[in-house]
Formats: sequence, structure tokens, C-alpha cells
Amino acid sequence: MQLFYTPDIASEQYTLSEEESRHCVRVLRMQAGDRISLTDGRGTLYTTEITDANPKHCTVRVLSAEHEYGRRPYTLTMGVAPTKNIDRFEWFLEKATEIGVDRIVPILCDHSERRTLKSDRAIKVITSAVKQSLKAYHPQLDELTPVRELISCPFSGSRLIAYCHDLENERVRFRDCIVPGEATLILIGPEGDFSTEEINFALANGYRPVTLGTSRLRTETAALVAVADVALLNE
Repeated sequence: MQLFYTPDIASEQYTLSEEESRHCVRVLRMQAGDRISLTDGRGTLYTTEITDANPKHCTVRVLSAEHEYGRRPYTLTMGVAPTKNIDRFEWFLEKATEIGVDRIVPILCDHSERRTLKSDRAIKVITSAVKQSLKAYHPQLDELTPVRELISCPFSGSRLIAYCHDLENERVRFRDCIVPGEATLILIGPEGDFSTEEINFALANGYRPVTLGTSRLRTETAALVAVADVALLNE
């Protein structure tokens, strides 16, 4: 299956963007009569037939549409502090998309070493992972958000914060907090961990303190472990 991300598809005839047309015709060497798949990123998978294999404006005709393709029985929001080395954060975006995540909120924390984020580049990484892993749902990527702002937002489901500090609050094993089928929001801090003030603020707002195990993990590793654990516990 060759999958193309087409969020603006709205009719039985559709023309790929110039970039996607070039990839389809020049790189993949698709021709008129060949079939390709499209997704709107909102759960619909379209099977289409190429009617005009033009490398600048490739046109297709929709043959069928499958709604809620690959829908997971849970929703997952990840609040993750972007790493100083942006390649590591982009690696997390790619792998989390492949495994399954609904929303990613880059968070700005007291100990953050990276305080800016190029959203356009990050979205391209996610989109590429959507197509590579044949997903019909495109994760939402928020703008860089102060962690206290995210903590203060209402959320219907489990709200968890993972950290390394040895505080008086006893951390619960992460896997013991996951309820299959339930919406979950998980906060993963920067390389320097959350500050004590941030942790206490989260706990005061109803977040449960969790641990991902005895190993000391990098930010992107901890975040991906959380994504993978939620997926596994929902199988």
C-alpha cells in the first residue's frame, strides 16, 4: 500500500499537491490505472485510482472509503519537554506516531534546555511517520506550552506525571495506573527533570505521581516507553 496524507480531501476527484504528485509519479513510478491510498488524518482511508499521472498535479478518483481505519480503543496525550538535541525529540515524534498517540504537547519547564520549537519541521516528521506506518489518524501537535498551563487545563481521564525526584509523595508504578480504554495524559519532563514546584503543582491539580522503572531514562526514551506501555496494556 502506498499512502498519501491529504487532509483537505472532500470529493470523489482529488489532485495531489505538487510535492506528493512528484513523489507518486517520478519516485514511485505510478501510472494511470494504478491504485493508491489516501488519508485525511481523521480516520478515513480512501482507496483511489490514478486518472492522470501528471508529476505536477496527479489526479485520482476515489473508489471506496473506510472510516475509523485502525482506530485504537483508547486516546493518549503526551506532554513532553523537547530535548536540547532536537533530533532526539523528532525521533520520539516519529516512533510515537508509529506506535499510536493522539496528541503531543511540547512543554516548557523550569529546567528546559530547549525553549523554542520549529513546529513546521516537527509536523513534517509526524506526517512522514503517518504515511510510513499506514496510519489513518494524524496526531495533533500543539505549540510549545508552559507546563503549568497544560496542567491547569481540564482533562477527562487519567492524568499522570513521571519524574525521578525522591519526594515524600510515593510514586506508583506506571503500568498500574493505566485503565484500558480510558483517555490518558502523561507528563514527561526535560533532561533536568521537573522542578519540585512543578511536581507539587501537578499533584495539587489531581495528577498521580508515577515511575517508569528503576532505570534512569532520557526524556525521549521515557516518553516512548510510556507510549508503548499504554499501547501494550490496551491490546
